[in-house]
Amino acid sequence: MTSSLTDLPATNGIEFARAEERTAHNYHPLPVVVAHAEGAWMTDVDGGRFLDLLAGYSALNFGHSHPALVAAAHAQLDKLTLTSRAFVHDQFADFCAALGDLCGKDLVLPMNTGAEAVETAIKVARKWGYEVKGVPADRATILVASGNFHGRTTTIVGFSDDPDARDGFGPFAPGFVTVPYGDLAALEAAIDDTTVAVLIEPIQGEGGVVIPPEGYLRGVREACTRANVLFAADEIQAGLGRTGRTFACDHEDVVPDIYILGKALGGGIVPVSAVVADRDVLGVLKPGQHGSTFGGNPLACAVGHAVVDMLATGEFQRRADELSLLLRERLESMIGHGVLAVRVRGLWAGVDIDPAVGTGREVCEALMARGVLAKDTHGSTIRLAPPLVVTAPDLSWGLDQLAEVVAR
Repeated sequence: MTSSLTDLPATNGIEFARAEERTAHNYHPLPVVVAHAEGAWMTDVDGGRFLDLLAGYSALNFGHSHPALVAAAHAQLDKLTLTSRAFVHDQFADFCAALGDLCGKDLVLPMNTGAEAVETAIKVARKWGYEVKGVPADRATILVASGNFHGRTTTIVGFSDDPDARDGFGPFAPGFVTVPYGDLAALEAAIDDTTVAVLIEPIQGEGGVVIPPEGYLRGVREACTRANVLFAADEIQAGLGRTGRTFACDHEDVVPDIYILGKALGGGIVPVSAVVADRDVLGVLKPGQHGSTFGGNPLACAVGHAVVDMLATGEFQRRADELSLLLRERLESMIGHGVLAVRVRGLWAGVDIDPAVGTGREVCEALMARGVLAKDTHGSTIRLAPPLVVTAPDLSWGLDQLAEVVAR
């Protein structure tokens, strides 16, 4: 079931080998070199076409080269791309207002990457804890969940339980308490007078699209409200249409105190992230206490604003919700035929492969040979996250390939 570089067409194999030779091996990419993409399809340097069932880990929710997003980027490129936050540019106010309205919050703090946004939320929560809640200096704690993935900066990997992310990178920052994901009683028991925030993913993406029990998010919201603790929802992968709602928290009609956004906010064109909250939370920051040279740059704001406008129509949320039925039905039919279990929410699925079939990596390599690109996680699990613009026939075809691979 495995592929090798010798199996690849000449140009693809050569370019892949060149990349591996001069790149730090912080990723283990599939051996394909993409040269062009549009919608849900990618083309490699040898002209081979592949259905994208990963969508850049949800960064490409609107597909590759979406015309409205490309147009927004081109228009802004001709005018202004960077000022730094030392000055205000003409795209900034409109983007912040539109994103704040989408979230139903007062203030927006734009950053670049998801990890930066998580780090920003941590700083904001601690400062809020000291200045508003009255936690003694340097005593603030934040509750996090087992199996989490919030990024790979040193602070964040310090509260990860993934040995690949954590081992060899200490010492780590204190101030984080881990509780089992989905266990509301354990979370409530862990909250004390030093707790300033609960930081969780409403659905754990890197963990294999792990969906918490029904009512968990409502319980987290209620526990945080009772204890005067901030609920910070990491919607970087789960948010912005992926699950059939604007935010994954919407499935339980829950509004967190802090939205942490990224990936799809940049439309697959530029890195854009943001922390969005009300004035009584984000207002604790004063000039000089946090910043980013590229955060909220004109190009990012122009593209991000176009993304928000697209989400405001509800079209992409509806597509994800409708196609979810197809995705679920087809994946559940594979259980017992090479698949052990599936978890589906919107156009997002975790698929646990029977180890007798092969590893998740081997299944993804076999899919690649059939013109489908997906990615494994945690050994025998693969994640499927097609662009929200994928057509039903294309999605069905991709799932046909998966069914044939696992059945073999």
